[in-house]
Amino acid sequence: MKWTEFSIHTTQEAVEPVSNILHEAGASGVVIEDPHDLIKDWGVHLGEIYQLSPDDYPEEGVIVKAYFPVNSFLAETVDEVKEAINGLLLYDIDLGYNKVTLHEVKEEDWATAWKKYYKPVKISNSITISPTWEEYKPVREDECVIELDPGMAFGTGTHPTTVLCVQALEKNIQKGDEVIDVGTGTGVLSIAAAKLGAGRVIALDLDEVAVESAKLNTQINKVDDVVTVSQNNLIEGIDGQYNVIVANILAEIIVRFVQDAARVLKPGGKFITSGIIQRKKVEVKEALISHGFEIEEILEMEDWVAIVAKRV
Repeated sequence: MKWTEFSIHTTQEAVEPVSNILHEAGASGVVIEDPHDLIKDWGVHLGEIYQLSPDDYPEEGVIVKAYFPVNSFLAETVDEVKEAINGLLLYDIDLGYNKVTLHEVKEEDWATAWKKYYKPVKISNSITISPTWEEYKPVREDECVIELDPGMAFGTGTHPTTVLCVQALEKNIQKGDEVIDVGTGTGVLSIAAAKLGAGRVIALDLDEVAVESAKLNTQINKVDDVVTVSQNNLIEGIDGQYNVIVANILAEIIVRFVQDAARVLKPGGKFITSGIIQRKKVEVKEALISHGFEIEEILEMEDWVAIVAKRV
């Protein structure tokens, strides 16, 4: 089968929404070429991604590549993807160069090539993320290893927003806590919460592909007895009182359900939010404070921010 590589030169801020658009359009695999990965500092005690070549990365901005089968619907699909990406401007998302290129590739070239970008990486004091096809042995007794198979769902667990969420979970999860993971993607945050001692985790995502990917990954990591994965729009229809809500999604979406988060969190419960670009930090902080939250901590990595807020 022949495939077309859809490549867009954009910004870090746009990577997640653009990737989601590509997946929803039926892309079979996404590669993200971010030059920050070449120089990323994970801290003295943390590992790093390795075996990366500077030749694979742009000098500035981010390249997102997706793969579509060559068929009679290809031109229509490409036009719809371009239109949806341009629609992100309505949400004040910086698209940068927003330059799209297309070229034909052989199936064997893309099917496995993207895996060279994904190696084991220690993202917090106790959590290491490893792809399922890599052999990795823990170097410490208290090290938790999360095995991930991204499949068609966006997220290898090493994006700054995910790293910040995991680090925040590590500080705030108490044994037996009940947790909601909003926009679970591959399920990495739900798996991390379970491995950090949560008693029950509800993982929610609107995308059907993400739900299936998260279910698979919870089984791989043997936490499917703790984590329940469901298709749901944010936390609509969710009742009860929870200790922690974690949401790694766009700032615009976070502010949309802050009131619902306050409704289902116990007094003193924590709301961990990420996916927030620096220039959106104040907007999210104000939304949290206006709905009865107290800001406990702000974590930052590159251009990204995570906020830990407590329900007063």
